[in-house]
Amino acid sequence: MSAKDCGHHDDERHKLHRRLFAALVGFIILILFIILLIFLILRPTKPHFILQDATIYSFNISAPNLLTTNFQITLASRNPNDKIGIYYDKLDVYATYRGQQITLPTLLPQSYQGHKDFTIWSPFVYGNSVPVAPYLSESLSEDQMAGTVLINVKVDGRVRWKVGTFVSGKYHLNVNCPAYVGGKMIGNSIAVGSAMKYQLVQNCHVDV
Repeated sequence: MSAKDCGHHDDERHKLHRRLFAALVGFIILILFIILLIFLILRPTKPHFILQDATIYSFNISAPNLLTTNFQITLASRNPNDKIGIYYDKLDVYATYRGQQITLPTLLPQSYQGHKDFTIWSPFVYGNSVPVAPYLSESLSEDQMAGTVLINVKVDGRVRWKVGTFVSGKYHLNVNCPAYVGGKMIGNSIAVGSAMKYQLVQNCHVDV
């Protein structure tokens, strides 16, 4: 066999490899396109969050404008989709008062939520001697005197959608749960030792 024949066979082999590679890439792109199309048709609905209760162990303001908080919440999430699962990759829960964060973020465990499934977390959130603005200190004292304090429990994190074997990229999840607590909330509160547990069952606002 001449050198020319060998070169011809090498060219044919390279062309075959390129065709096989192009066919494989085309097949993968087609599969991804079909999965994406199914994903868009199904249009995933964002999860529903409910703040079920909050147990207040400590919620005190001290001079000079330092706030100490310690409470446990029960937070429930429901996946309303019947064909799409949800991965909760990273969720931080914390509390704010009139726009200022008053606790450290508490990291919730990673989890997968199947179709129409529920997930319940019961984390502690706390902050020791957190500096607050003077006007917030005054507002909090006034609210406590009035008997009702509005706290916002917030969740910040990342979620992914699962359709069959396809898993989407990460999406930003933002949850805001208003919680009214205080001495005048007698009808929905239960004494737990030295703490006070408030039955809230409050729907949360969810953005994805």
